[in-house]
Amino acid sequence: MKKHIGGQAVIEGVMIKSDEKLAVAVRLPNKKIKIKSENLKKQNKFFRLPIVRGFVQLVLMLIIGIKALNWSADQQLKKHEKIKPLELTLTLIISFGAAILFFIIAPFFLTKLIVEKGFLFNLIDGIIRIIIFIIYLVIIARISDVKTLYKYHGAEHKAVNCYEAKKKLTIKNIKKFSTLHPRCGTAFILIVLILSILIFTLVRGAWQIRLISRIILIPVIAGISYEILRLTAKYPNNIITKTISAPGLALQKLTTAEPTPKQIEVAVSALKKIV
Repeated sequence: MKKHIGGQAVIEGVMIKSDEKLAVAVRLPNKKIKIKSENLKKQNKFFRLPIVRGFVQLVLMLIIGIKALNWSADQQLKKHEKIKPLELTLTLIISFGAAILFFIIAPFFLTKLIVEKGFLFNLIDGIIRIIIFIIYLVIIARISDVKTLYKYHGAEHKAVNCYEAKKKLTIKNIKKFSTLHPRCGTAFILIVLILSILIFTLVRGAWQIRLISRIILIPVIAGISYEILRLTAKYPNNIITKTISAPGLALQKLTTAEPTPKQIEVAVSALKKIV
């Protein structure tokens, strides 16, 4: 049976994850491929409920992603330092704090300079968030290491697309597939940003209440966005889901690039450990 899988690019490599297992494969400085894999604990039934699972998966992928990035970076430095719980906690706090500052607080007060409340407020607020996100992607795409990361991101998508098409996992086959994928994290973030415009419109009250609600409602918006993302992947040919997927797929052109055969080889190494 075909597994539900996903992943991300790491430093000189790819992380692939299913519900039961994850694997990280990286290209070492000596050109060899090193693979790390581990089994994942089965989640509590409550955490697998619709909406709830969306926010749980977001947090889980953030934790797993940071660990995978840390491990991949260690391999390039020819040393291994197991990440400490305190370091992981601080990194997560800083990541969430930066996201709240740049994607919630800053857009909110910038919008207050233009309009005070109403649907127009939420629309402008949402547009500013999306613009900030796109500018961020464009800026970091100019960094040399990020360009390499985006190629591995493309390799991950190509490999997953090949697997989901039930084709043999060869470099020749994988090269034929797209670097874009409907379940990508980039698409997820865009759905979150767009959906938040509609949900925040439902909140009434003083500006303090509206600002705090934007933080409190993050789990709800993430959960609903995750369900929408799953639907777009489950029904890729439906006109509605295709319309929803289109902006996210277009945005992935900024976060993915055509990989080399060597980079595809790394993605296949991780994927074969999972499937």
